[in-house]
Amino acid sequence: MSESFRRMLRALPDFPEGLPAFDPATAPADPADLFTRWLDEALAAGVRQPHAFSLATAGADGTLSSRMLILKNIDEHGWHFATATTSRKGRELAVNPRAAMNFYWSELGRQVRVSGTVALLSAEASAADWADRPAADESANPSWQLYALRPAEIEFWQASADRNHIRHRYSL
Repeated sequence: MSESFRRMLRALPDFPEGLPAFDPATAPADPADLFTRWLDEALAAGVRQPHAFSLATAGADGTLSSRMLILKNIDEHGWHFATATTSRKGRELAVNPRAAMNFYWSELGRQVRVSGTVALLSAEASAADWADRPAADESANPSWQLYALRPAEIEFWQASADRNHIRHRYSL
């Protein structure tokens, strides 16, 4: 790329003043509670699709890929998402059941990174998720699969205008 492109990128603003404060000492013991609080704050701030996240997976040869998905739930099984088992991510998860999620709310200067192993949830749960889709038709989709990412690590990141960003990591 050209030098002017590099300069244009360098001139773009990083993070504005007035971002939310975050003190890791006040974080709850359960990372799901902190995530729920941050998601509520993103909704209150008008963040569009705050439940959207980037899911990173790798194939058997280690080739990485990522794409945007929607968080379906968090429970004792993990952080839920769904896709067709025949999709690229479904095929990658079949051979390498590890993944990372990244939620990013630019308006608040926040991101949450979740990484761990992925497990298939039941056929019944998958069918119910398919039926709950806004554009779902009446028929079942046998390739639709609900997954749960079981976190090994969750990191909450709060940006700061002075670039003294705050990280709070849970190792599970």
